[in-house]
Amino acid sequence: MGTRTEEPAHAGSNHSRRRGRSPSSGRLRWTALGSVLAVSASLLGGAVFAAPAHAVANTVVSLTFDDANDNQFAAATTMRNANLRGTFFVNSGFLNAPTYMTTAQAQQLQADGHEIGGHSVTHPDLAVTGADEARRQVCNDRVNLTSMGLDIRSFAYPFASSNPAAEAIVRDCGYNSARGLGDIRSKNPESATFPVAERIPPANLFYTGAPDQVDSTWTLADLQNVVTQSVNGGGGWVQLTFHHVGRDGEPLSIPSTVFAQYTNWLRDEVTAGRIEVKPVRDVIGGATKPIVAGPAAPAPITSGNLLQNPGLQTPSSVAGVPRCWAFGGFGVNTPQFSQVAGRTSTIAQQLTMTNYVDGDAKLLPTLDLGECAPGAVPGRAYVIKAWYKSTGPTQFELYYRTGLGTWRYWTSSPLYNAAADWTQLTFTSPPVPEGASAISMGLNLTSNGILVTDDYELTVSGTTPPPTPPPAPAPTPPAAVAAINAAAAASPGVGTASGAVVCGLVSGGCYQNYQNGSIHWTQATGARITRGAIAAAWAGQRWENGPLGYPTSNEVGGLKNGGVYQNFQGGTVHWTPATGARITKGAIGAAWAAQGWENGGLGYPTGNEVTGLKNGGAYQNFQGGVVHWSPATGARITRGAIDAAWASFNWENGFLGYPTSNEIVGLRNGGVYQNFQGGVIYWSPATGARSNAGAIRNAYASQGWENGRLGYPTTNEFRLSATLVAQDFQGGRITWSAATGAAITYR
Repeated sequence: MGTRTEEPAHAGSNHSRRRGRSPSSGRLRWTALGSVLAVSASLLGGAVFAAPAHAVANTVVSLTFDDANDNQFAAATTMRNANLRGTFFVNSGFLNAPTYMTTAQAQQLQADGHEIGGHSVTHPDLAVTGADEARRQVCNDRVNLTSMGLDIRSFAYPFASSNPAAEAIVRDCGYNSARGLGDIRSKNPESATFPVAERIPPANLFYTGAPDQVDSTWTLADLQNVVTQSVNGGGGWVQLTFHHVGRDGEPLSIPSTVFAQYTNWLRDEVTAGRIEVKPVRDVIGGATKPIVAGPAAPAPITSGNLLQNPGLQTPSSVAGVPRCWAFGGFGVNTPQFSQVAGRTSTIAQQLTMTNYVDGDAKLLPTLDLGECAPGAVPGRAYVIKAWYKSTGPTQFELYYRTGLGTWRYWTSSPLYNAAADWTQLTFTSPPVPEGASAISMGLNLTSNGILVTDDYELTVSGTTPPPTPPPAPAPTPPAAVAAINAAAAASPGVGTASGAVVCGLVSGGCYQNYQNGSIHWTQATGARITRGAIAAAWAGQRWENGPLGYPTSNEVGGLKNGGVYQNFQGGTVHWTPATGARITKGAIGAAWAAQGWENGGLGYPTGNEVTGLKNGGAYQNFQGGVVHWSPATGARITRGAIDAAWASFNWENGFLGYPTSNEIVGLRNGGVYQNFQGGVIYWSPATGARSNAGAIRNAYASQGWENGRLGYPTTNEFRLSATLVAQDFQGGRITWSAATGAAITYR
């Protein structure tokens, strides 16, 4: 009882406020939260306005996202629907944790044309962090992300907090620019005298100005206004900053519907020539610089009390926060931290919790990369002590740090009862997990109430269990050695072996590394060589442990435009100089095959499969179109003008839903149509691509579709009045209302 299995958000990442730097004074200021305004959305029916030939956009908009929250990946799909690309500032220490994006999702965002930027490893306030720790946080975040195959050029300051020393660190770590917050005019009245946009190029590349972060009080009109005020005010660069999209109850979230309306509005502004929308890297420019590693962490304390500042007496540079400690928490609640009289000294830390719905709050030794966090040895147990007074139950929550710098929730103590007087708690941890390099812990509140803590201790347990011996190496089957040797002899380009045969892989597999690739063997698949970009794509799927399984062929070359492919148990990887290495599998791969692979109208894939769409759907981009799949509709191809028309109705999220057929050609006058769950899109050379649905579609069918007197539709549906809808055709018009039904008038 009292233990937890979920992982809470990392301390410091759950912002209720952010702070930015005033352009006039250079001081830090807290942004103010405005009142909530109602949103009244207008439905434009997918209208697109052509830009005049002479129009030149004077405003550039960048959509940026902080902290790698998992709902941002779905927001990227909404941006795709509007043909927009953004910048996602990622903390490498947050990736793959619950409620955060995975490494594969970050890689997919980059493959889809978005930019991935750095945001530090664990999100500390760089303006108050020691110089070496700040350098580790900034540089090693870029090192970590680059090692994942990501191109990292842009940075955003955690909490939008910086100073000249932090700016120099960002520059020295190889970034091309860094974004702040709160320096450009926004919805907040206090920003009324600020500029309407950042200059292009910015005066200071390592603190570029941006409006206050978007939060739940922002309306569609607010989002539009920060752009139009720049367009009307002479132009420049406007960076919008989002944290969550579609997470109800989160103060830093906006509804998915508002975000979709906003991106569609931006798309129309781009089409009209009034603005451009670009990732940060495309505004700043410049090549990717070499990576720079941060300094090594200091040697941890190894005996006695492992905690720094255990009595909370030494202040940090942030008022009310003890040195080497930080406030942490997650969920929906309102924590307030303050300092009160200590047990035997002048200071203890008090936590007052109100508005509790779920989650917790606590004081923790800083979750950093070595400046303050106590080091730990895998396999050892630790004794934790603290004094407390509380009006409600409390417990120790424990975290550990991996070599990458990622902090993970580990375990919790039992719940301890409320205590009116100072009481000491003692808890002995289980053995530290393999791969851990540091630990942190704190007493929490999981209900409304008051908790006061003081005088912490962390010591090595005297009953540490012996470390677990490493497993014995798997035996090497003679058949594997013979097959790998034969494969290497038949392919001299693989070079000489650079290591011994290693076995014990899934399904009894073995591998051996060579100068120019690797050879993997199983009894079922034989010995197969992987190399270069295809091997890297396979590695990105976790080698044989991922959905591709083992290779079942070597690379096969000689394809169109210099292409190469390799088959795997779970799919195929194709590579070309123009498209890179892309994976096809399952129903989408079968649909591509039915079109003649790369020799058909789709050409090569330009991205991997993207999942997480409405109703369990997925899509994959190809040179000549897109394949969408859902359990209800199967894999269907959209391309050209019909695909563009579907996109204008918000893809599968609009009234048309998913396609239920491919394009059907051979209609009158060179026409084409495609069926969707909610209707049909027709195209002809004379009329373009038009949707047709519902009661108007039924009336159109009764006249013989395009073969009847009406011919092809020349518009989409449009509203004549509050109750009357119409659609024009080559030969007439169909109107409909709920009261009268459908009526046809001919020209």
